[in-house]
Amino acid sequence: MTAPAVLLTGATGYIASHTWLALLAAGFKVLGVDNFSNSSPEVLNRLRLLSGQTPLFEQADVCDGAAMQSLFQRHRIDAAVHFAAFKAVGESNRKPLDYYANNLGGLITLCQTMARHDCRALVFSSSATVYGKPEQLPIREDAALASTNPYGATKLMSENILRDVEQSDPRWTMALLRYFNPVGAHESGQIGEDPRGTPNNLMPYITQVAVGQRARLQVFGNDYDTPDGTGMRDYIHVLDLADGHVAALRYLLQGKRSITANLGTGRGHSVLDLVHAFEQASGRSVPYDIVPRRPGDVDACYADPSLAQRVLGWRAGRDIHSMCVDSWRWQSMNPHGYAAPPAR
Repeated sequence: MTAPAVLLTGATGYIASHTWLALLAAGFKVLGVDNFSNSSPEVLNRLRLLSGQTPLFEQADVCDGAAMQSLFQRHRIDAAVHFAAFKAVGESNRKPLDYYANNLGGLITLCQTMARHDCRALVFSSSATVYGKPEQLPIREDAALASTNPYGATKLMSENILRDVEQSDPRWTMALLRYFNPVGAHESGQIGEDPRGTPNNLMPYITQVAVGQRARLQVFGNDYDTPDGTGMRDYIHVLDLADGHVAALRYLLQGKRSITANLGTGRGHSVLDLVHAFEQASGRSVPYDIVPRRPGDVDACYADPSLAQRVLGWRAGRDIHSMCVDSWRWQSMNPHGYAAPPAR
């Protein structure tokens, strides 16, 4: 039997690169596409090292209809996993038009090209940001949806677009995966999160303080309604997240109905929980300052992941200690990210 061929967009990004390895290990044939707008070509060398095979890859922009048409004409593609998107909340507030044009334009172009080539199985990278300020915890998939920034709005609009597409043509089958806060790295230390400029997410900021790139961590607010006053989030290991995409893809390729599912652990950890867990895992001190809250931040946000467990047979298995150990291994081996060869 021929291995299913999967198109992976945004393939050299943080979550996608880990998903690429998981798909290969599960027996899929993977074609990666990326324009390197927020990632490094060095990822391909690391994937070659880890998988023992040369990655099948094309440099292209998903918003480029001609490039996507050419890609589908030259390759057999049975399904797509769509990661390619701008993803920084703060930047989306400053550049909303860029976010709408790129995130919605890329999705529409991909779907148009897929339909043209009779390829209608899609795993979509959504986000817990579609829940806005949660009214109830843990968050279930049937919770009210809202967006508090343009990035979240593009994810919410993308979900609506995909539901309309499926409504218009029931041959489509989709998995809309709403994930919470990805952290961690591959256990080899060869691939991990490599943000450009000041990190938008907590874990890479912590690791950059620990490795000496930044002097102190800023903790935004300590007066939230949580046990220690700092915001609580559902942190999920990127390898568990990657496995969730494999499970969703297998589910769709069995001809099952579309699904919208949370990918999270179901547990909340505060900012200071993560700082202390990281200090214990790394043996490094992470000095921090309490600074004012950021507008739009919520007290707590964590998933009810039971639907993914029940329908996809998936659950997160790695704990916060593993997340911290693997994050530190990546950062200590790659103090400057992909810009330099890893330390041995």
